[in-house]
Amino acid sequence: MSAPLLNLYQRLQRWPAGNWLFSRAVCFKAPYFASIAPRITLLENGRCEGRIAHRRKVTNHIGTVHAIALCNLAELTAGLMVDASLPKGMRWIPKGMEVTYLAKATGTQHAVATPAQPIVAADAGYALPVHVQVRDDAGTPVFDAHIQMWVSPLKR
Repeated sequence: MSAPLLNLYQRLQRWPAGNWLFSRAVCFKAPYFASIAPRITLLENGRCEGRIAHRRKVTNHIGTVHAIALCNLAELTAGLMVDASLPKGMRWIPKGMEVTYLAKATGTQHAVATPAQPIVAADAGYALPVHVQVRDDAGTPVFDAHIQMWVSPLKR
């Protein structure tokens, strides 16, 4: 059985505006992410893809997409991927993030989040590294994030 978040994503894919609806629902649940107006374009077990458009509200003083907007996109896609991949009875929380800026971020930014190891059920908590790479429209990597997630059993 897949995670409730993944079930919601799959149900909304039947609609022409399914990705938009899903992205809006995520931002309703976690309002801060609405600040970057993300669009989730793929969600499956072990992978999440999303994008943000280059618009004024995510632009810095030199006209590129702001570093923190890229961090927000990375945290969002990583969190959705983990949530959609969690075995029943497990939960997660981010514990840290290391980022590297590789190039100026201009245009629409596309993020891909994947786990560094399988996400499994366990009797004790464990560290789960997640890699997020952000590329521009030309496919040039502009940003890398390594996010440490903590996955643990739900307290009963």
